[in-house]
Amino acid sequence: MATVTVAALQIGADPAGKAATVQAILGFEDAIAASGAALVVMPEALLGGYPKGEQFGAHLGYRTDQGRIDFAAYFANAVDIDGPELAALAGLSTRTAASLVLGVIERAGSSLFCTAVFIEPDAGVVAIHRKLKPTGTERLIWAQGDGSTLPVVQSRAGRIGAAICWENHMPLFRTAMYAKGIDIWCAPTVDDRDIWRCTMRHIAHEGRCFVISACQVMASPDQLRRDIAGWDADRPLLRGGSMIVGPLGDVLAGPLEHQTGLLVAEIDKAELVRARFDFDVVGHYARPDVFSLTVDERPRDGVVFTAD
Repeated sequence: MATVTVAALQIGADPAGKAATVQAILGFEDAIAASGAALVVMPEALLGGYPKGEQFGAHLGYRTDQGRIDFAAYFANAVDIDGPELAALAGLSTRTAASLVLGVIERAGSSLFCTAVFIEPDAGVVAIHRKLKPTGTERLIWAQGDGSTLPVVQSRAGRIGAAICWENHMPLFRTAMYAKGIDIWCAPTVDDRDIWRCTMRHIAHEGRCFVISACQVMASPDQLRRDIAGWDADRPLLRGGSMIVGPLGDVLAGPLEHQTGLLVAEIDKAELVRARFDFDVVGHYARPDVFSLTVDERPRDGVVFTAD
């Protein structure tokens, strides 16, 4: 059967921390089960949080002691891939029979990665994707991923992969994922601007794939407000805008704004072949005699030990 139900869970990281956020996600269990969704996509940095406006005491050429304390607190709220938070969500996946894709702040040694985690029913975490290029001052707190975490996972909903936030603006990244035969493009994000929605529709139309964009939504309680030039204290910190798009760029559901909620759409995977009739960007519309792309998927560890 080609028809399947998919969903975006629009929710924000709880200021109380990762355990509270997990409980908030679990609160949607009945809604996920009732929807019959085979795939649920959640926002970027949902577990661990996106510290929008935070500076961690960093200025060009020096850092502050308070900034180091702030980073240590942020580090403590990050998750381990084999930790209890993702184990709890693996249980959710199994109970609802839904594949989950969600953004986390991943601890690895003393470094943090902005990571998309793939969870499958009865299997738990089956793959991760680490953000290749943190944007702007995100580079202060997040390490760069490498080509070894560019998975496309076969799920009940179809072949799924993920690009995190502004990775979606990287043409070569998109080409690599299209070449892996992606059916459903998952886009965890914290970008709530109107132009982001144009990007989501463009990717669906360019890749002739379904796109699920899940954005955090968060009001602006006092503890989250920051001194940002031009900040409007009456504007929500993150307004959401999650949406589901078809392979010709048509919006199937959303955008959902200013509220948490489960955004649901029924998709017909038979549309993928029909959509690619006149445009298959890595197939009959490619020009390998003119353009080529090489993707290095080897792990790039800072230290490699060899033995005779």
